[in-house]
Amino acid sequence: MALIGRYNSLQVVKQADFGLYLDGGADGEILLPNRYVPKGEPSEVGDWLNVFVYLDSEDRIIATTERPKVQVGGFASLKVVEINRVGLFLDWGLPKDLLLPHSEEKRPLQVGDYCVVHVYLDKRTKRITATARLDRYLDNTSPRYKVGEAVDLLVVEQTDMGFKAIINNQHWGLIHKNEAFKFLRSGMQEKGFIKELRADGKISLSLQPVGQAAASSLSEQILARLREQGGSLALSDKSEPAAITQAFGVSKGNFKKAIGGLFKQGLIVIHDDRIELV
Repeated sequence: MALIGRYNSLQVVKQADFGLYLDGGADGEILLPNRYVPKGEPSEVGDWLNVFVYLDSEDRIIATTERPKVQVGGFASLKVVEINRVGLFLDWGLPKDLLLPHSEEKRPLQVGDYCVVHVYLDKRTKRITATARLDRYLDNTSPRYKVGEAVDLLVVEQTDMGFKAIINNQHWGLIHKNEAFKFLRSGMQEKGFIKELRADGKISLSLQPVGQAAASSLSEQILARLREQGGSLALSDKSEPAAITQAFGVSKGNFKKAIGGLFKQGLIVIHDDRIELV
């Protein structure tokens, strides 16, 4: 049985003028239209192909080698391209747009807006469907992260405390305002780090490595950059935060800690407009 809304490895069982038929098990033969058949070496009966399986505009199971922006079980920020009485239709990279029913909206949306959604398979209709009501699909398992662990983040929305983000498609986390040292908006995908696992179950996030190892790594980067540039670098503790982020991908606070540590070790001199190797 093929998994609708997901990638499947299916075997070619028949060739036709308009495409290939793949073995869908209990779902029968699934058509892969000619326009999606991989170019290059011809596909023959018995070959295995990696395809995405979904329902076409007539609700028939069909295969494609095109890659959607998200599959069932995942989260993504998608653009609203049409709205009618049935719901909102989102561009997810396939010819048939993805339905977000009105009942699954969290806030009013207009054509052209982007919305972070979860994609699921409707048990009654077997249709791939989107929802903006994310809470029911997150925090359903106990987090097993470690402080300092690198994670994948999807920024969802800004709050008074910072930015809510989805961690590894599984849990809610928060990037506090003091950790948001660069521009963030809903839909951005970022690499992040676990900063704190709180007693109340909430997870605090950082956009840069945390702990002593991170400080040591940044100090080494600064020293290496100084050596590359002849012993002088046009950044200091008075530089603009954006310039520091562009150069090292860290906050001004962490940069100041790092150069302060190097200064105490007698390795650099800090001027108003630059730092220099001793």
